[in-house]
Amino acid sequence: MPLRDVVVRPLITEKSSAAYQNRKEYAFEVHPGAGKHQIREALERQFGVHVTAVRTMQMRRREVTRGRIRGNTAAWKKAIVILREGESLPIFEG
Repeated sequence: MPLRDVVVRPLITEKSSAAYQNRKEYAFEVHPGAGKHQIREALERQFGVHVTAVRTMQMRRREVTRGRIRGNTAAWKKAIVILREGESLPIFEG
């Protein structure tokens, strides 16, 4: 898998913003087949930072109801990344 396809998008939510403010953790949606080493290498090459820790979790699909229509969300993979002390990513700063 090419490294440009590993990181799908950054997750900027209230919970991930609080984790960034308190513990300097960054959250990303990543390709479901990507491993921790691939995620680390992709982030280091794309943003020019040094990753110290990567934690991943499988987000299972869940049932949602919108009005009278029922459906399921898609399953996806989340990565929590910690960078070297003093480094940051500009997409989470603003």
